[in-house]
Amino acid sequence: MQAFNWQKIQNGSDIRGVAIAGVPNEEVNLTPEVVSILGKAFASWLSQKLNKPTTELLISVGRDSRLSGAELMQAVMTGINALGSQVYDLAIASTPAMFMSTITDGFKCDGAIMLTASHLPFNRNGLKFFTAQGGLEKKDITDILTLAEKNEFVVSESQGKITEHNFIAVYASQFVTQIRRAVNHPEHYEQPLKGLKVIVDAGNGAGGFYADQVLLPLGADITGSQFLDPDGTFPNHVPNPEDKAAMAAICDAVIKHQADFGIIFDTDVDRSAAVDQFGKELNRNRLIALISAIVLQEHPQSTIVTDSITSDGLTKFIERDLQGKHHRFKRGYKNVINESIRLNQTGHESWLAIETSGHGAMKENYFLDDGAYLVSKLLIELAKSKLTGKSLTDLIVNLQEPIESEEFRIKMTVDDFKALGDRLINDLQAFASNQPDWQIVPHNYEGIRVSCNSIDENGWFLLRLSLHDPVMPLNIESNIEGGVAKILQRLTAFFQSIEGLDISAFSRNG
Repeated sequence: MQAFNWQKIQNGSDIRGVAIAGVPNEEVNLTPEVVSILGKAFASWLSQKLNKPTTELLISVGRDSRLSGAELMQAVMTGINALGSQVYDLAIASTPAMFMSTITDGFKCDGAIMLTASHLPFNRNGLKFFTAQGGLEKKDITDILTLAEKNEFVVSESQGKITEHNFIAVYASQFVTQIRRAVNHPEHYEQPLKGLKVIVDAGNGAGGFYADQVLLPLGADITGSQFLDPDGTFPNHVPNPEDKAAMAAICDAVIKHQADFGIIFDTDVDRSAAVDQFGKELNRNRLIALISAIVLQEHPQSTIVTDSITSDGLTKFIERDLQGKHHRFKRGYKNVINESIRLNQTGHESWLAIETSGHGAMKENYFLDDGAYLVSKLLIELAKSKLTGKSLTDLIVNLQEPIESEEFRIKMTVDDFKALGDRLINDLQAFASNQPDWQIVPHNYEGIRVSCNSIDENGWFLLRLSLHDPVMPLNIESNIEGGVAKILQRLTAFFQSIEGLDISAFSRNG
């Protein structure tokens, strides 16, 4: 392992790599040997953090439905056992459930590992780590990889053992209890979703449990639910609420089966989206608006933290209609969560941190980005609104949505792409400042955001540097037809003068 590049498998606060061969130009770097060493490294890191011998540690391990999951899970458990630590094998589970295994009575594991690569292709896999304080930060992952690279672990004379547990059933029962109490149905306390047809699309990931173990006990009709069985080839569609084919699949299912509500999860259930009774997507800005309306009913005037690409209409809705505060921050689920936590620590009440991708974390739920928790909050409101003869989406009737919304990914073809990206943002700032009908948006925390105020544009754009790749995403929204093309036309003249850029993505709009 001396020549292995350990830092290459770090992806922010996660570890990700290629676990299955066969895809051109994607060499396997997440092997059982590597993962076994990572198990030892996590146990060692945890021992140092908790000031507790590895022989006294209890670590839970779970996985999603990926083809490589079973083998890699066995490898990581073997590594943990080698240092004398005990392992709870939670089998196929969700990422949020793994965190809950560190704080739930009867378990309270010292740490947890989830093997998942979220919505990435079938040949990828990765590891997410938790303690009772939450998910690990980027620096923690760097420290674990440093221990892995040294590989100087002392193998215990007494090997740890593996014990199997059905924790997902425990986790599911927590939602059942939560929804019963919150709805408090006057006639059907045990089955507050009776009379509602709710369809779940798990995309053959780990979220199928929600239909059978949460909705059914609550009395919901789950006829039409689809792709509930785990299948790491993802034969039907990518398990990703941001994927157009995935959203089309759940929308079609809701319409076909005349359902009241549709739910879709990503592979490891830390993200979700929903569909209303008319087959209309409740994702991105709509999902944020809906959960914000619920949160601000419970916690008036508090702050909603979102990522940087939310719409102007969402800001108006949160601040004007809901009387809350909208704090538009940076992309990255860890960024919005940590910012919301920071606000609370400085005396500014914030109960929700949410990305347009569907990552949503709530203060009342340990700031855990849990797709199942998010949709449970929506289902509670759905059941309550039915009792009063209203519709769930009445909550967002005043949300103004853009007529057009596009994202273009500008590729950078130079080695030092971060330097080029920083220079590009500075140059664009100067360019935008000289446009009489453009206004640079203040208090922007990522890249540059500009309001485009001419009557044939009536929108905004945001240019930022990707978190990890040599790409600059350009998001453009407009409140009139043809507005995106007008804004893009003016920007194209600017980008064409910069060397080291591939702006071929613009051609699809022109």
